[in-house]
Amino acid sequence: MGSVERLNGQCLCGEVKFTAVPVKMEMDVCHCSMCRRWSGGAFMAVNCGISVEIENEAALASYSSSEWGERRFCSKCGSSLFWRGVHDGMTVVSMQAFAEPEQFHFAEEIFIDNKPANYDFANKTHRMTGAEFLAAIAAKQEAEHG
Repeated sequence: MGSVERLNGQCLCGEVKFTAVPVKMEMDVCHCSMCRRWSGGAFMAVNCGISVEIENEAALASYSSSEWGERRFCSKCGSSLFWRGVHDGMTVVSMQAFAEPEQFHFAEEIFIDNKPANYDFANKTHRMTGAEFLAAIAAKQEAEHG
C-alpha cells in the first residue's frame, strides 16, 4: 500500500481551512452521547494523527469536553471539525469536512452500546462497545509508554 497524501478540507463558511494526512483512508463512527450531541448525529471521523495543519487557527473555538479531549469548531459558522487528544495531540477530523469525503472506507463503529435504536448503518463494520474501546486505548497507551 502506498503512502497517503495530504488532503484538503474546510468548514461550511470557509473561514477555517486545513490539510491533513489520514493515518488510513478509513472513516470511523462514534456513537457516544457527547459526539452525537456535538455533531448532530453519529460523528464520522478520520484519524489524522498529528498531521493536521490549520489555516486561520484564530477562527477556531475549542470546548474541553473531558479531561483527555477537546472539540474544535469554527467560531463563525459552528462547523464541528476536530476532536483532539489533549495529552498526545492526536486529531480526528470530521469526514464531511474533507473536500472529497466519499474517498474514505467505513471501517469501525465505537460506543456501539450507546447508539440509539432509531438508526442503523447497513455497512459491515468492526463494532466496539465503549468499554471495549476504552480498554483498547488503555492497552495501546500502556504498550507505547510502559
